Amino acid sequence: MPKVIASSLRKGNVVDKDGRLYVILSAENIHPGKGTPVTQLDMRRITDGVKVSERYRTTEQVERAYVEDREHTFLYSDGEGFHFMNPESYEQLAVPQDVIGDMAPYLQEGMAVMLSTHNGVPLALELPQRVTLEVTDTEPVTKGQTASSSYKPATLSNGVRTLVPPHIGTGTRIVVMTADGAYVERAKD
Repeated sequence: MPKVIASSLRKGNVVDKDGRLYVILSAENIHPGKGTPVTQLDMRRITDGVKVSERYRTTEQVERAYVEDREHTFLYSDGEGFHFMNPESYEQLAVPQDVIGDMAPYLQEGMAVMLSTHNGVPLALELPQRVTLEVTDTEPVTKGQTASSSYKPATLSNGVRTLVPPHIGTGTRIVVMTADGAYVERAKD
């Protein structure tokens, strides 16, 4: 298995620790004022879903598992899970809810995603960095408010709550980051 430095690991990567596979839920590089920089990894064991938290020195070597990353298209979700299709072979794959996790609200029909599999078992999902959604509920636009004032809460068409600038009203399509739901810009369409 290839070894990589801990600081290069990202959300969705799969690592082999003590012969068990873990998918990374979050990776944060911490640079304290004094001392050695470290990488904090929150991981989920693939076999049983147990979550663990590990700290590595940023230059420490970690074994990255051989995982096949292939683009898939999201089709639909039902009681069995979330269904994806390989656009090359048209093969469909059902992915359980615990693999999708908090990314489920951002999945849109026909969306292209990167699906990581190990021996045919879905391990992790990587969404596009940004997604366009409609604001379904927010406070009304107030005349005279400047763009530099504080952001206001808004509910998006997928049910996620985020903060938007004061000039964004209900019905406006906006671009948000899939990692944290943060507002990026007004949609150009």
